[in-house]
Amino acid sequence: MKLFIHRKDLRTDDLNAFDYLRNQDDESFHLFIYDPFLLRQGREKEHSGINFLRHAAGLGRQYREAGKTLHLAHGKPAEVVDYILGQMEGRIDEVVVHRDMTPYAIDRDRSIRKVTEGYQVAFTQLTDHLLIDLPRFADFTGKSEPYKVFAAFHRRWVEFMNEFPNPPSALTVADVKVSNHSMEWPEAYRVPEELLEVEPAEDPHVLLDGFLQERIAEYGEHRDEYEAYEPSHLSSYVAVGAVSIRKMYDAAYRTAQSGEWIRQLCFRDFYLYRAVYESHYFTYEKVYDLSPLNEYHFERWCRAETGIPIIDAAMTELNETGRMPNRLRILTAMFLTKNLQCPFTRGEAYFRRKLLDYDNIQNRGNWLWCASLGENAAPYFRVNNPVTQSEKYDPQGDYIRKWLPDLKKHSKDIHQPRLDAIVDLKASRQAAIEVYKQILASRQKD
Repeated sequence: MKLFIHRKDLRTDDLNAFDYLRNQDDESFHLFIYDPFLLRQGREKEHSGINFLRHAAGLGRQYREAGKTLHLAHGKPAEVVDYILGQMEGRIDEVVVHRDMTPYAIDRDRSIRKVTEGYQVAFTQLTDHLLIDLPRFADFTGKSEPYKVFAAFHRRWVEFMNEFPNPPSALTVADVKVSNHSMEWPEAYRVPEELLEVEPAEDPHVLLDGFLQERIAEYGEHRDEYEAYEPSHLSSYVAVGAVSIRKMYDAAYRTAQSGEWIRQLCFRDFYLYRAVYESHYFTYEKVYDLSPLNEYHFERWCRAETGIPIIDAAMTELNETGRMPNRLRILTAMFLTKNLQCPFTRGEAYFRRKLLDYDNIQNRGNWLWCASLGENAAPYFRVNNPVTQSEKYDPQGDYIRKWLPDLKKHSKDIHQPRLDAIVDLKASRQAAIEVYKQILASRQKD
C-alpha cells in the first residue's frame, strides 16, 4: 500500500501523483495534514490562512463526492507519518508526495525521508506545480548557467513548451484505488474543530471558463486598468494547487488572443525556476547590507495611513479582502521599499498574512524585484510615482473612491497626496536612489 500526502495540491483531478499511483496498481492511503507551522501566529484568522483552510475543506468535499476516503491529521508532518507507519507497519511500502521548493518544505521533507528510512519505506517526490520539467529544460537549453533575465527565459520556455507539451491528465481520484482503511487518531493528531468550520471554496473551473470566454482577449491591453478590468480571480486557487496549472495552460493555449496571459504562467514558472537555481533567492537580506533602511513608517503603510490616496486605497482593499491588483502590488511594494526606505522583508511578511493568494516563492520574487535585489530586479533608480500611475491606470479615480469613501467628493485632485502625507514623493525618490545605490554596492561576493 502507498501513503499519499496532499500538500499544495488541493484538488482531485490532474495530479501527477494520481497517474503514478494508478500505474503502481496498488491501494493508497490518502492523507492531508494541517501543519501547525503553516498556520502559526494566528494565520488561520488572516486572509491567506482562511484561503488555505477553505481549499482544504473543498478537498475533503471532493473526496466525499467521489466516494473516497481522505484522512485528516494535525501535527508536524514527520511525526504524523511516523505514527501512521508505526500503526500500519509492514503494510505501507512507499510514501508519495509532490515536492515544493521553499526552505521549510525542503527541511520538512528531509525529516519525512528520515522517518521513512527508519521503516525501510520508499519516499517518492514528484513535481506537479511547474509547467516545465526543470532537468529536461536545462538539457534543452544547453546552458551551463541558469537564466537570470525573464525575457531570455521566456523565449526558450515557449520553444520548450511547443516541443515538449505537458498536457493535463484525464485521471481523477475516482480512478485511483483509494484505501478505505480506518485510522484511530490520538488526541494529539486530531484536527481542532475551528480549523474545520469553514465554507469550502467554489469550483475554479467556472471562473476559468468565464475568463477564457469573456475577458482573456483584453488581458494584454487592459490588465493594468485595475478598476475597469476584471481578472481571472484564479490566483488564490493556483496558490494552493486547487486548480491544475496544466489545465489552465491547455485551455488558454486553445483560446485566441491568450498569449499575454500565458506569458504570466511562464512568469510563475520563472520564479519557481529561480527558487531552485538561484542560490540566494531566500537569503538576499543576508547578502546585502540593509542597515541604511528603517521601519519608521511601516505601521502607517500597513494601516493605509500614508496620505497617498492610491497606496492607501490598495492597502485598504488588501486588509479588508485579501485582494490587491498586480499593478498595485508593485506600486505599494516599491513605495514601501523605496519611498519609505523600509526593508522588503517587512512588507513580504505582511503580504504573507494578508494576501488571499499568498505563495511564498511568487511573493518573494515580486518583493525582490521591487526592492531592486537579486538577479532579475528593477533598476535601483526605478521608483514608480504613485500619483502618475494612479492617473494613468484609473483616470477618474473610481478605485480610490471605492476604497476611500472619504475622498468621494474629490475630483481632479483625487490622485494627489493629502496634506498629511508621510513623505514628499520627489524628495523621497531622490533619497531612495542614493540609499539603494549604496545597498547594491554592499553585496557580498559569492
